[in-house]
Amino acid sequence: MHEVAQSLPDTFCEGLGLKPVQGVPLMDLIADSYELVANFQAKPDDVLVATYPKAGTTWMQEIVDMIDNEGDVEKCKRAPTHIRFPFIEFFLPPPLKSGIEDAENMPSPRKLKTHLPFHLMPKSFWEQRSKVIYVARNAKDNAVSYYFFEKMTKAPPRSWEEFLTTFMQGNVGWGSWYDHVKGFWEKKDQHQILYLFYEDMKKNPEQEIRKVMKFLEKDLPDHVISKIIEHTSFSSMKKNPMANYSTMPSGLLDQSFHKFMRKGDVGDWKNHFTVAQNEVFEEDYKKKMAGTSLRFHTEI
Repeated sequence: MHEVAQSLPDTFCEGLGLKPVQGVPLMDLIADSYELVANFQAKPDDVLVATYPKAGTTWMQEIVDMIDNEGDVEKCKRAPTHIRFPFIEFFLPPPLKSGIEDAENMPSPRKLKTHLPFHLMPKSFWEQRSKVIYVARNAKDNAVSYYFFEKMTKAPPRSWEEFLTTFMQGNVGWGSWYDHVKGFWEKKDQHQILYLFYEDMKKNPEQEIRKVMKFLEKDLPDHVISKIIEHTSFSSMKKNPMANYSTMPSGLLDQSFHKFMRKGDVGDWKNHFTVAQNEVFEEDYKKKMAGTSLRFHTEI
């Protein structure tokens, strides 16, 4: 995907809309090919990083790759993130390769990525008992990060207020944040799902990296863990062209105004939510998260 993506026109994303698939808005190219995604054949030794968009996906991918390569930084710089972790539901116009094709061409054990909500996941991941690492981020910071990401995709411009309303309604790509985080949370004990929180990763990266190691059945010495912590820090990843998406053509991601790796902070929402917006959001949040044991921290 990396090589051919370079030939995409700068206007590629401008015409992309959203279409519902089982009630979830997806990019039209994904929606039109969803049957292929649903029938994707997972393998028992696959490791899938699953997240809602802008919830720490790239960060977890780098952690998994570093653990898998036992802290060898050079091996983890062999290719950009999207080559190392095929994005299974991502489709580009023919004759360009899809995420599924990249995954099918990848030798096992494969490391993969998805933003699909639980009920749209290919069933084969559960049938094969593949390992899935899910990262959840608090809704307010997630919304802010998604807003700035949207600006890079050349989607029709809209204000923060307009985006926040749309986010709360779930009318953004990959649907409702609320349904997404709850969907995996409610099923985590029935499948091989390690459910982690972005805020915990920021507060105590060593603790969370050790959880991932245990889940992947890897035992690494302390000095290697220290190297993983350093290599996967926000400052290191922001400078790493194999992790910061700077190799992506501007037709896919325009980073001229906002970088893909923007801040990575917990609590940045306070710089964007007005008092009134926060009150409305909190009221809506209580209704949509009622009845779940899932809890988030909006600051650390």
